Amino acid sequence: MHIHILGICGTFMGGVAQLAKALGHTVTGCDANVYPPMSTQLTQAGIELTEGFGVAQLAIKPDLWVVGNVVSRGNPLMEAILNQGLPYISGPQWVGEHILRGRKVLAVAGTHGKTSTSSMLAWVLQQAGLNPGFLIGGVPGGFGVSATLGQGECFVIEADEYDTAFFDKRSKFVHYRPVVAILNNLEFDHADIFPDLAAIETQFHHLVRTVPSEGRVVCPANTDSLERVLKRGCWTPVERFSADAVDAPWQAKVLGASKFEVLKHGEVKGLVEWNWSGLHNVNNALAVVAAAHAVGVKVADACKALSEFPGVKRRMELRGEASGVKVYDDFAHHPTAIATTLEGAKARMAEIAAAEGKPAGSLIALFEPRSNTMKMGTLAQALPASFDEAQAVVCYTAGIEWNVRDTLGSVGERLFTSDNLNDVIDHVVAQAKPGDWVVAMSNGSFGGVHQKLMDALANANGAGV
Repeated sequence: MHIHILGICGTFMGGVAQLAKALGHTVTGCDANVYPPMSTQLTQAGIELTEGFGVAQLAIKPDLWVVGNVVSRGNPLMEAILNQGLPYISGPQWVGEHILRGRKVLAVAGTHGKTSTSSMLAWVLQQAGLNPGFLIGGVPGGFGVSATLGQGECFVIEADEYDTAFFDKRSKFVHYRPVVAILNNLEFDHADIFPDLAAIETQFHHLVRTVPSEGRVVCPANTDSLERVLKRGCWTPVERFSADAVDAPWQAKVLGASKFEVLKHGEVKGLVEWNWSGLHNVNNALAVVAAAHAVGVKVADACKALSEFPGVKRRMELRGEASGVKVYDDFAHHPTAIATTLEGAKARMAEIAAAEGKPAGSLIALFEPRSNTMKMGTLAQALPASFDEAQAVVCYTAGIEWNVRDTLGSVGERLFTSDNLNDVIDHVVAQAKPGDWVVAMSNGSFGGVHQKLMDALANANGAGV
């Protein structure tokens, strides 16, 4: 079959393209901006790319047009497809029918942590010898790709609640039919397509309705929104977890910023010692252990694998160090994710400093409110408290219509804002000193700020500044 993918350079659709190619299909595609790193991955896979959505692409005459949710009515190529009555399908539906059918699907849903948790789960299953396939919205360490068919029965998929396509406004994950569904957390997000939290809860219940009675739902023990989802009806055994002091079958006993025991019904079953920090990552790990256990992985083996987990690109990824200042890249863009990322970073800094017998440096939060929800200012009032752990807060405000400085006013003298990226970099360079960490948070490329900042730090040091 020849498929032509509209919106091929997005992380999800690019992964779909590579999976389709691996299945033996002829794959081509187009996007408004064909650029690295996805364009490089696709070209290396032998997938021909076209820039833009011109109607001349009708001459390609594929057997099926696969449509990403970046495409809307008015798109010239899509209008031509509709007018000529050509066969088309959404990316998630195509994945459900051609990749996931016949596989034991483990889906990871939630407002936060989907990519990290999916990556951990794929890693644990791989280390257990199950050779899973996966489709993840990031590049998990140890694999080097965001999607692979795998050779085993299991398939791990990041289950996004964003809508499927312009012609299918259900969440993507309703197409995946998981045997094991992790519901990691649930808060309001995606204000561009959901009017309120209740609307998202409805979509999560659509997912719960698809999990078989012999499957498993894995969720935290203390999330009101998820409890409301389950009370609407659940026909599947539910396994709850908690890294807090909440009673649950799966629990963690935290022994340090990057060390914890895993307990099942109060009995210690394994120990995780890794390079990651933060209670959010402990919760992610508990969800992974429970999900992996549901498909036959021993808890001790899962904990050993997690101890060796190499991480995920753009999830507290150390991009480099210059003049003694470490620069990290993180995908956090929701207030809760920002808070947990910074809390984890602060704890890890303190742990490392204590081990080295010296005081911890300062934590500098560098933030770009780039997601649709952040640009709209929907969650802006929750932002100030998200930066409590940072000694300095630097916000890049280009393209933001709401008044960032007024909204974040309670941050006080720690706050610096500018719509000029060079000014942002200059301010961080002036603030940072050896031993400090800079955590750059955005769901976009952030204008390449990471390398630019490291270059500026190195140059300032070389100039004796």
